[in-house]
Amino acid sequence: MMDLSDQRSTVLSDFVVVANRLPVDLVKRSDGTTTWRRSPGGLVTALEPVLRRRNGCWVGWPGVPDRDVDPFVHDGLRVRPVRLDAPEVEGFYEGFSNSTLWPLYHDVVVKPTFDRRWWAVYRDVNRRFAHAAASAAAPGATVWVHDYQLQLVPQMLRELRPDVTIGFFLHIPFPPVELFAQLPWRRNIMEGMLGADLVGFHLPGGAQNFVVLARRMLGLETAQAGAGRGEVRHEGRTVRVGAFPISIDTADMVERARSESVRRRAQEIRDDLGNPDHILLGVDRLDYTKGIDLRLDAVRELYDEGRLDPSRTVVVQLATPSREQVEQYALMRNSIETQVGRINGDHGQLGHPTVHYLYQPVDRDELIALYVAADVMLVTPLRDGMNLVAKEYVACHPAHDGALVLSEFTGAASELRQAYLVNPHDLDLVKDTIVAALEQSAEERRTRMAKLHTQVTTNDVHRWAQTFLDTLAATSEQAPPRGHEDAPPAWRIPSTAPFSPNESRLDVTAAGRLPTAPPYEPDRAPS
Repeated sequence: MMDLSDQRSTVLSDFVVVANRLPVDLVKRSDGTTTWRRSPGGLVTALEPVLRRRNGCWVGWPGVPDRDVDPFVHDGLRVRPVRLDAPEVEGFYEGFSNSTLWPLYHDVVVKPTFDRRWWAVYRDVNRRFAHAAASAAAPGATVWVHDYQLQLVPQMLRELRPDVTIGFFLHIPFPPVELFAQLPWRRNIMEGMLGADLVGFHLPGGAQNFVVLARRMLGLETAQAGAGRGEVRHEGRTVRVGAFPISIDTADMVERARSESVRRRAQEIRDDLGNPDHILLGVDRLDYTKGIDLRLDAVRELYDEGRLDPSRTVVVQLATPSREQVEQYALMRNSIETQVGRINGDHGQLGHPTVHYLYQPVDRDELIALYVAADVMLVTPLRDGMNLVAKEYVACHPAHDGALVLSEFTGAASELRQAYLVNPHDLDLVKDTIVAALEQSAEERRTRMAKLHTQVTTNDVHRWAQTFLDTLAATSEQAPPRGHEDAPPAWRIPSTAPFSPNESRLDVTAAGRLPTAPPYEPDRAPS
């Protein structure tokens, strides 16, 4: 256990959040001085009340390389920065996190790069985060580690501080066995995550993939307790695994969408666009997983075929800059901008482009005004852990107007079943669905959106956080940890079979073989 005697000068916290980035950004004022500004985002919103109530601390990188920042308090929130130098940002963040793990976990949409130097940096940076968390945590504290950049932290933290309760949540998809098996450091990553008391995923499929890997790859005893719930016996502990679909701060979104200033701005947007009959909206981080190129192909063909009138139906595509130092992202930006230019060249008019493309961040109220102004929201990723844009659009239409075209390869599709669901690879289907969403009757529109709105209102980000933390607390109260000797025999999983990367997540259950497979639902475990 880590010696805490050297931490007497620092206030220790009963609840510690560990994430790649701090909840505040360092920004430069016009006079050249710098200040801290709170970052927008649902995670900060969800955890702020818990942090305040439980003397909490947030551990993360401040977003600026080669800068030492002492722990400080911002607007009542205690933060502990972790330093990264420029080569570490390149190897840990741009390299292993976003050129190895990100593509691997997103169905290898582009080929991952397996670089041993990146792995060494990733491991070293994770150790630094673990030490920072260990130094911030009071005896018996709860530590919640987040996302794919920090998958080794739970195990490293447990070695330093076996007294703390550790949760881990992955905010992106967790891949099936045959993809994860490609990773040279697959055992290290699995063992790192198993340092937690509770490992959470968005969807049952991710949770089941993890349990199968623990059994098949590591030879551990595992058990399942229904779709998306399981346990892994590791180093004398019982690690619980579950699905916890994240959401948004729905009440705040609804309030902002109903405000006079946002509704006025939404009307100004429609006026600026020439008051078209229909506005199609895409809002994405510029990433190859988001399917922006396929979406633009569908729109172009609809214009070419005369099924959409470019003078009456316009597209707004907001692309937030992302990972500009990674080669694949720079190439993708050039490709998308070429597509936009071609569509406007073929179908735009002087002063009236038919696709309005913005490669820039926008503030929160401007984004909400875009949601309010849009008649149809196009959310068509090739793979996405959840996709909160879809839920934000629904929340911003409390009057049950609008329509959502949603990829079935998003986590959100498992909850937003009344959206217009599409396979983004099927261009003809995407085209037909866009037309159907535009031509739906008023009654169908209200029926679909009312059900979607109920879903995002009932299951908001606060419920997500509370559910995870309640489950984590219940897990930590098991003393001694419950083994599998008292589990029902039907749920026991032997650990004798050798690891085979070709074993699909749909091949094995606790009782042996699966029953007849249900209709296809991406990343949804069989029940």
